[in-house]
Amino acid sequence: MPDHHAPSQATHRDPGIAGGSEPVTTPLRQSPAVATMPPRVRHLLEQLLGLLSHQLSRELDRLLMTLEHDLFRQAEFARNPGLQSGYLETGRTLRKHRDQFIPSFIGELEDALVAIRDPASRAQAPVDTESVHIDDMRLVDHSEISEEAVLSAIALRHESRAGLPLLLLGQRFGVLAGAPAFDTAALPVGPQSLGRLLERAANRMQLNLDARLQLYQLYDRQLMAGYVALVESMNSLLADANVLPGLTFVPLRTRRGGRRDGGQVDHAAAGPDSGNRSSSAADGSPADAGASAAEAATEPAEAEALAFLRQLMTQRRELLDKLATPATPATPATPRVRVALPTGDVDAALGALQARPPDPQSPSTVPDIRQALLAQGRLKRGEAVSLSREDSDTFELLGMLYTEIGRELRAGTQSKALLEQLQVPLLRVALQDRAFFVRQQHPARQLLNAVAEAGAVWLAEDEADPQLNAKLQSAVSHVVTHYDGDAEVFEAANQQLQEHLQVMVRKAEVSERRHVDAAQGREKLDLAKHQATSVIEDAVGGRPIPKFLGSLLDQAWSDVLTLVLLRHGEGSAEWRQHVAATGQIVAACVDGTPAPDGLATRIEQSLALVGYHGEEAGAITRRLTCTDDDSDDPASRTELALKLKARARLGADTVQKPKAAPAPRTPREQACHDHLRTLPFGSWIEFSINQQGDVVRRRLAWFSPVTGRALFVNQRGQRVDDATGPQDLDQLARLVAIGQARVVQAERSGLVDRAWQAALSALRGLSSRPEEEQ
Repeated sequence: MPDHHAPSQATHRDPGIAGGSEPVTTPLRQSPAVATMPPRVRHLLEQLLGLLSHQLSRELDRLLMTLEHDLFRQAEFARNPGLQSGYLETGRTLRKHRDQFIPSFIGELEDALVAIRDPASRAQAPVDTESVHIDDMRLVDHSEISEEAVLSAIALRHESRAGLPLLLLGQRFGVLAGAPAFDTAALPVGPQSLGRLLERAANRMQLNLDARLQLYQLYDRQLMAGYVALVESMNSLLADANVLPGLTFVPLRTRRGGRRDGGQVDHAAAGPDSGNRSSSAADGSPADAGASAAEAATEPAEAEALAFLRQLMTQRRELLDKLATPATPATPATPRVRVALPTGDVDAALGALQARPPDPQSPSTVPDIRQALLAQGRLKRGEAVSLSREDSDTFELLGMLYTEIGRELRAGTQSKALLEQLQVPLLRVALQDRAFFVRQQHPARQLLNAVAEAGAVWLAEDEADPQLNAKLQSAVSHVVTHYDGDAEVFEAANQQLQEHLQVMVRKAEVSERRHVDAAQGREKLDLAKHQATSVIEDAVGGRPIPKFLGSLLDQAWSDVLTLVLLRHGEGSAEWRQHVAATGQIVAACVDGTPAPDGLATRIEQSLALVGYHGEEAGAITRRLTCTDDDSDDPASRTELALKLKARARLGADTVQKPKAAPAPRTPREQACHDHLRTLPFGSWIEFSINQQGDVVRRRLAWFSPVTGRALFVNQRGQRVDDATGPQDLDQLARLVAIGQARVVQAERSGLVDRAWQAALSALRGLSSRPEEEQ
């Protein structure tokens, strides 16, 4: 099959979708499938291709720019020349084949759109386990599994986010194809299909596996961040073109009168008739259609997680009831029936509590809020009330989540107060949508995580960011003030907060880069000065030399050698000439060998490079070549020595004094030291700061493989020079060996996700306890 090419742009109008503006149209390439296609369907596919080409080409170009920038940055931070050359080679490959990437992707997408009327393109071949022969089996390469797993995870995540819009788009694509509705996996514009197109386009660029995985991560964060809006744009385009214009969905809602046993929710229809659809709608005849909202509102994995959660809470209630029952009960009393508050009344009471101005006497925990609601209900109804079983579970789960979050928060932070303010809105969200507990991308959960992580235990008390605290307060206040059942309020607040956090990350990266550059510069200067000293010592060879001559060599001439080494490098002709000149100086002044022609001129020119000029440079030159007639004049030597002492040395303020040799390491310390030398730059280290177990995290921004010196920065990219903290890998290894420091493993989940997993673990432990006791 010939290589794909980018579709030519036939129209250059604004890519409007609604509002009367004609969408951009991109003609399809001529093929048998296009030739037999109904004109109306072909025109709609050309409009879809125009929309997708305009949106995706721009985002893919930005994606490649970001990848190229990241590869260059990784090359700068590479720990050894081999890694650096690998990153640079990958960057060159990317630039070489970059022009082929977008045309290849768009061409593959065009082929997928054209093939929608081909039944074979949607057929799902069943897995024939009977026909699998042992000779056909093989070991799958790890890279295949890794790449497929990454793309599959990305696709599943965005299918969940865009579940309802994709459902409607699948119905409309079924109309265009004259076939039943497309499921998400068969949609040519679905997340799974786009992931396959991306993989093929990346392979054509001949990128290695690491670069492809890095590209997929950027694709997830950048391009797919706007995927929901893109799907809605395609739905709007087709609806405006009279393709199922009446197709809508009704959001899943719980009935005010109560819920079914077991936590099941009622299903609502998505529209009028959801029967078979024909291609007549694509030819312009309006048709109303519907779909089951319940089938799309809850993904299978999400429904399974909610069912498992209900099971855990049921087992927990049974255990608590069993423990509360006395071993030898007295005469049983008539059980007191409590009226269960409807969920609508609970939400209304929470809304009234949310609207109150801040008060120190207000309930500060989830159990306190629950007791306040029950007391208020009893006063209103004149009898004891309770929460429904499902609402009670919601209170219990959020309380457990807050308890686990509190374990990872440092006392006295602003985050604790802000999390208290969020409790009531979060309870209202969870009562209306229990998927809050199992959906990681839920807007309310994302905002909760952002606020919680700002007060984590590993943040130092003196490193609070006033601007971040103000943004956090603004986001929480926005939710408390405006939330009344619309989760978009959380999303808007979190969006503004995330934008500020991204700015903070960029600032921290710039600050860290400056500190790393400065540390590398100090390291190079330090090593150059030590090498210059070694050259002078080798030239002297242990022979006794006049004290004043030794001072001139160790100060003025050492600065010259240091500067030449830094500018030209050890393999340069300039460096070799100055090393030879050092030997000639020592021979002339110690052995009495006549100075060769040109030595004095070279010395004087070299001294000018480090700031010696005129008479001062001439006097030093005469001393170094032993041609000064006043060499025995004490006054002349004293005057020159005073001038040298008053002059600033090259790098005198930055070069660190050599430390004494460290004490021998124990086997444990040596193992820790060897492990630390393998860590990539940017690893986080957690230090214990007192006997109470308080910790603080520092980022190992850079360390020298030669001297072992290390640079630590905080979360804001600022250099940290604690008097008690380590200054090099040797000190760090000793702290790790005794448990006062530890390397933090890469955390792929947020604080709230980890707290939720801890809460689930506690629930599982309770559910397994009765069986163990029996």
